[in-house]
Amino acid sequence: MRTLAVLPVKSFGLAKQRLGAAVGADERRALARAMVGDVLEALSRVPGLDGVIVVTAEADLPLDGVEVVHDPAEAGQSAAAALGIDAALARGAERVLLVPGDCPALDADEVGALLADPAAGVVIVPDRHGTGTNALLLAPPTAIAPAFGPGSLARHVALAGDDARVAELPSLGLDVDTPGDLAALRAALAARPGGAPRTRALLDGIAAAHAA
Repeated sequence: MRTLAVLPVKSFGLAKQRLGAAVGADERRALARAMVGDVLEALSRVPGLDGVIVVTAEADLPLDGVEVVHDPAEAGQSAAAALGIDAALARGAERVLLVPGDCPALDADEVGALLADPAAGVVIVPDRHGTGTNALLLAPPTAIAPAFGPGSLARHVALAGDDARVAELPSLGLDVDTPGDLAALRAALAARPGGAPRTRALLDGIAAAHAA
């Protein structure tokens, strides 16, 4: 089954505003870029994934060779995901994985195990709070229209109906929107050696700067 990942990426200068004073503006931009780079690198190692489409208005992507769909309006994650789905369909995708750019702990083998099940339908991966959606696996790609945002887990379950399955993937539960999310990511990376090299280095640098 031809499977493409779709990664909506907000312009780095606009990303992670909810981190507030915990992270400075330049640090937020650098953090957003580092996380996207780690997600893209991890996706390149996922078994069963045939390609990655990045939907963004950002020109400074951290990895070469990815396919980019321009998103001039930046109307939100759901709208960007829809653009990516259209692009994936045009490239012959039979299934799409919608994944965010702020889950740098993403484990390639964990995602590969998810893709190993060829069943049609909708698989919803919740965030660590159990209310939001951090990833959607759609077979076919038009199975439902993405509806991200607060409370999206229940919304996606309702949209998919009997075709819905919820699958908890620990490495995909760790998105970063708030200082609490950032602390959870730090703890997870500290507990697991390897992976997310850009994000690790960036967080170490931020910690050192704030300690000085």
